[in-house]
Amino acid sequence: MALELKDIENIAHLARLQLSPAEKSEALSSIANILAMIDQMQAVDTTGVEPLAHGFDASQRLRDDVVTETSQRELLLKLAPSTDQGLFLVPKVLE
Repeated sequence: MALELKDIENIAHLARLQLSPAEKSEALSSIANILAMIDQMQAVDTTGVEPLAHGFDASQRLRDDVVTETSQRELLLKLAPSTDQGLFLVPKVLE
């Protein structure tokens, strides 16, 4: 697909950009280079290559999931203005 200056002007219009003629030429060159690189990548034979989720085959070192805090439920319920059967009661905000 050949990109033309008319296409750059249309893209700039859609993006609401005011580009000078020099900026339009630079954008045309940059986008053409990007499209050429994409064409090169699509030309690579990837037959037999498994898809990767990440470039490195690594796993994260995770710490053990251990409870470190004690339950303060009863203390916090005592501090609440209103409770019922172990639940906090709050004013109704939706009708």
